[in-house]
Amino acid sequence: MNLSITTQIAKTHLLSKKRQTLVAMLGVTFGIAMFITMISFMQGVNQFLEDSALDASPHVRMYNEVNTQRPALIDQLNRSDSAFNVIYHQKPKEQLSRLKNGFLIARRIEQEPGVLGVSPQLSTQAFYNNGPIQISGTIAGVDIDRENRLYNLKSRLKSGTIEALRSNPNGLIMGNVLARKLNVREGDKVSVTTPTGGTMILRVVGTFGFGIGTVDNTKSYANLSTVQEILQKDASYVTDIHIKMFDPLLALPLGKKLRAMYGYYTEDWATANSAILAGEKIRNVMTFVVSMTLLVVAGFGIYNIMNMNVINKIKDIAILKATGFEGKDIVLIFLLQAVFIGVLGGLLGLLIGFILSYLLSITPFNAGDFLSIKTFPVIFDPKYYGMGLLFGLITTVLAGYFPSRKASKVDPVSILRG
Repeated sequence: MNLSITTQIAKTHLLSKKRQTLVAMLGVTFGIAMFITMISFMQGVNQFLEDSALDASPHVRMYNEVNTQRPALIDQLNRSDSAFNVIYHQKPKEQLSRLKNGFLIARRIEQEPGVLGVSPQLSTQAFYNNGPIQISGTIAGVDIDRENRLYNLKSRLKSGTIEALRSNPNGLIMGNVLARKLNVREGDKVSVTTPTGGTMILRVVGTFGFGIGTVDNTKSYANLSTVQEILQKDASYVTDIHIKMFDPLLALPLGKKLRAMYGYYTEDWATANSAILAGEKIRNVMTFVVSMTLLVVAGFGIYNIMNMNVINKIKDIAILKATGFEGKDIVLIFLLQAVFIGVLGGLLGLLIGFILSYLLSITPFNAGDFLSIKTFPVIFDPKYYGMGLLFGLITTVLAGYFPSRKASKVDPVSILRG
């Protein structure tokens, strides 16, 4: 049968029942629009959480793990059934968390391919005292320029500047939540005490916020020489080396390589944030399940409409068959209608989904001081738009094919007589 005739009949059917055509098209439109909006928003949330975790932690951390466990003295003696030994006390062996030749190791790591930056530092537990207020936390002695290269601290600052820390040997950049708990602000002084008894009065020259509670609640930055002075250590004493890569995936093999080369423990970002990554996988599964459910429900609605459309046109089908149309021609007529509804409804759904996603992405979101985010996180990924359009087209084609295939097998004589 001539394709132009088949197309003209399909067009006539669509225009003769404009309300039915519109309802079927809207079923595709809103199904795809909701799919686009939901998956764009949920993937945006996942990406924001992942970026927040990666921004606040190194891709690779090298450190010297202090191990106080050692074999008991009694286990090292020759045991005999005729004698016994008594151990009254065994003191743990004192071990330093120092990285020997830490600065030399850092310079060598910087020469590794794919390395964005390296920051040797000295981290220790500390008590922050401001009058009667005493809060435990950590203080990291760093080269602030190296640290800024790794974590982009300038964009994280809530007050003050990194230049103020560089020029002030007794300066301190404090987590904004920790500063609020201590009731201090830029220019105030706090007393910092380490577990070894070292104490120093430091001046707050700025505050920062990563949006991660474990960082903003406890951590502060000082100059490396300042922390070394508090702990009474020499100028080469460092406990950690933080490494950032251009590609985070390259951190996994690099961590293993560095551990084999230098013998120190290494922890990559995937290990350090395993709970966050596991949560992301669960959210991804939930997102796709809910999104696909929306599309499947919309598909059943489209099928129902297309099925009713075929039933209403059963006499027209009988007349067409009586005038020489074959079964495949009948199927083609309704497939053309389904393709038209799927393409037009799908494109309209993509447009509405994009508009809703855009409106959501510019909607103000007040996260307080904990999160550095001003609007809802939304990802505009062409992959999801292609998935939505493809699913809408496949759904409408199947919804038109099955009822039309059944209708193409009817006996025109019995239909016209009935």
